[in-house]
Amino acid sequence: MQNLLLRYVQAVYSELGQAAACNRLHILEERLARWLLTVSDRLESEDFPLRQEFIAQMLGVGRSGVTVAASTLSRARMIRYQRGQISILNREDLEATSCECYRVIQGEFARLLENQPTRDRR
Repeated sequence: MQNLLLRYVQAVYSELGQAAACNRLHILEERLARWLLTVSDRLESEDFPLRQEFIAQMLGVGRSGVTVAASTLSRARMIRYQRGQISILNREDLEATSCECYRVIQGEFARLLENQPTRDRR
């Protein structure tokens, strides 16, 4: 159990570091796409409630920036954003729009947490 928890903590630290760099280096549409994909992965759903103010805080931008970025993704038919409810309509295009940080984070979680051998309990 300890080994699993340590791998999880390492994955989360990797995600935090990658997200910090991402928030500094990439354009808002890419960051929003990454963040929405991550939320979708954690909730295991393509539909979830998110308020504009919360998204703005998570991405370190103003609400107007979220409006512009979400509108761009919405016009491209990748997401639907209405009254605090987000639906991912085209995950493939959203992944293509996301910066490489999403794939890096996803890869670290997979490397550290998926298909880990179980101990023989004899």
